Amino acid sequence: MSNNLRPMKIKSQSRNRRVSLGITYTILIVLSIIWLIPLVWIVLSAFRCEYQADGTFIGRVTSNFFPKAYGFKNFSDLFSATYYGVPNAFPRWMLNTLIIAAIDCVISTFLVLSVAYCMSKLKFKLRKPFMNIAMIIGLFPSFMSMIAIYFLLKSVGLTGNPAHPEYSIIGLILAYSAGSGLGFQIAKGFFDVIPNALVESAKLDGCSNFKIFRKIILPLAKPIIIYQALMSFTGPWMDFIFAKVIIGADNPKYWTVSVGLYSLLFGTHPDTNLFTQFAAGCVIVAIPIVTLFMFLQKYYVEGVTAGAVKG
Repeated sequence: MSNNLRPMKIKSQSRNRRVSLGITYTILIVLSIIWLIPLVWIVLSAFRCEYQADGTFIGRVTSNFFPKAYGFKNFSDLFSATYYGVPNAFPRWMLNTLIIAAIDCVISTFLVLSVAYCMSKLKFKLRKPFMNIAMIIGLFPSFMSMIAIYFLLKSVGLTGNPAHPEYSIIGLILAYSAGSGLGFQIAKGFFDVIPNALVESAKLDGCSNFKIFRKIILPLAKPIIIYQALMSFTGPWMDFIFAKVIIGADNPKYWTVSVGLYSLLFGTHPDTNLFTQFAAGCVIVAIPIVTLFMFLQKYYVEGVTAGAVKG
């Protein structure tokens, strides 16, 4: 009797599994479509090239999802237009963002990896309490400290300085990189996998901690270096809140690309006819990030998975 019931039980389990997988995949497909619709709409709007009967270009939001005509006019206008009194404003905003993101990428990556090495390979008093405090602080969103950071930078003339508005770029770099060392957890997990015997052997040979870090740890940490560099670069590249507060609305020449694109539609001189140019700017901003992730995806995944092995 039991032998007859066993195949029926296996078939029932197999059927339940297929039903469960079917429901899961259906939900994932629906969520993917919902997530992709706004992205597709932005891309289509970037290439939208429609004109009214009197020959006026339509740059605002229209009711039709798919454009009636396609072209590159939005991109050419975006790169050549003057916004808020700044000639060729969009390339200038892109350059500002690239400079900030590149400098922050170098500083933040070095700080995070240095702190991670100290937390992983060095034993010192209050190490555990520091790690716990860093974990608790990381639970709070960074913009909670925005007001304090703004007034600190203002007190030393790195924001809201009418004589030297370019100093706000330095202030923004400091705001991004100064506290980056607290995000050491994933890198520490990666360093924990590296055998301590390598560090101890190097110390017996007379190597300093910095030399061990530079000559032994970093050559073995390529995946986590690339992962951290990507995270450090994409943060300033896509950030809006800190850039908006620290640079301010009175210095359009030094805006980042996120602040500049926002100001096209919602700034002191908004213009709804610039929506298609706004969409073109969004597509251009996304290209570097997508390209980096496509070419460095292997190292990104290795860094995340290896860093999650130990805490």
